[in-house]
Amino acid sequence: MRNLLTLAMLAVLLLAAVSTALAQTETVLYSFVNVPDGGMPYYVTPVLDKQGNLYGTTMRGGAYGYGTVFEVTSTGTETILHSFNNDGTDGIYPYAGVILGKKGKLYGITTGGGAYGYGMVFELTFSGKETILHSFEWNGIDGFGPFAGLVMDKKGNLYGTTAFGGAHGDGTVFELTPSGAETILYSFEGNGTDGYNPESTLLLDAEGNLYGTTSNGGPYGYGAVFKLTPSGTETILHSFGESGDGYYPSASLIFDKKGNLYGTTGTGGAYGYGTVFELAPSGTETILHSFDANGTDGTNPEAGLVLGKKGALYGTTVSGGALCSPSGCGTVFELAPSEKESILHSFGATGDGYYPYGGLVLDKEGNLYGTTYAGGYNAGECAYFGGCGTVFKVTP
Repeated sequence: MRNLLTLAMLAVLLLAAVSTALAQTETVLYSFVNVPDGGMPYYVTPVLDKQGNLYGTTMRGGAYGYGTVFEVTSTGTETILHSFNNDGTDGIYPYAGVILGKKGKLYGITTGGGAYGYGMVFELTFSGKETILHSFEWNGIDGFGPFAGLVMDKKGNLYGTTAFGGAHGDGTVFELTPSGAETILYSFEGNGTDGYNPESTLLLDAEGNLYGTTSNGGPYGYGAVFKLTPSGTETILHSFGESGDGYYPSASLIFDKKGNLYGTTGTGGAYGYGTVFELAPSGTETILHSFDANGTDGTNPEAGLVLGKKGALYGTTVSGGALCSPSGCGTVFELAPSEKESILHSFGATGDGYYPYGGLVLDKEGNLYGTTYAGGYNAGECAYFGGCGTVFKVTP
């Protein structure tokens, strides 16, 4: 009997330990105020440096109201590194986040502004000195309207996409040297086979090939996954739109060690609220999860994924979750290698952020960091949205 009681007590303790291990804690590290602070970080996946500082952009706010580049320390102290100004040279409205260069500089895009008003690429030192590397121009050759972030190769060349412009008006993939010389690597064409209107950050492999998604085009018209070689040869790896497939991808892609690609679609799937998909090197697609508006699951993922050490995928959904009925304020989710999904956090509580359009970054301890477009403790000028957005941390 004593042994049975002992075993029973051990079982209870083990269950309690498992419950504690699975518990997730979300912390709002910073709530934006809008002016003169930044406000409303949009498709922003923050970048993390070795000291644990986070960097990103806000689409609104700042000293002039046209957006900012910010730094938030691990303890939640924020610094505005740059306020964008609609002065005819600087960019305005940075939709995407920044990347961290090797020499301690930040690089990013703005969707508007620049010398021609169609967006630009900038370099920013930590002291706040900004250099305009390229201003996009609607001239029938250059792209314009960049919505996605940048990726950098070992030589310091930058690669990105524009949703519009190029030779056919349907968007481009561009390369920018460290000195700012631009090359259009590819112009998309809405011809019924090619994808068009790319809005995703590119993925660069060791051979210099670029991978991305287009939000439209392909044979079915619902977007595509493409590969672009260094010589500029494009291959459509997958066209979205068949029954049960996802539609309209705008998120970036990631690789695993076997060369499989993973991404999300904002709509489509079994229930119409988006998917997580896997694309094998052979081009075979597998839907790993279809989001369901059932009151607990997230819906409509707009950002890409991050891969954990044990093969789990982590991401965000803009809507859905257990709070903010009826449509929800978004979630952070985990998708195990077994394809079992867990909601790590539902946004929408008092003081919490709402609507995470951006993706996540993972630190060595397994903590997840991201941004929300609205919500937070400081409603201020963003009272209509319940706040000007947040930087958050989810701790295992």
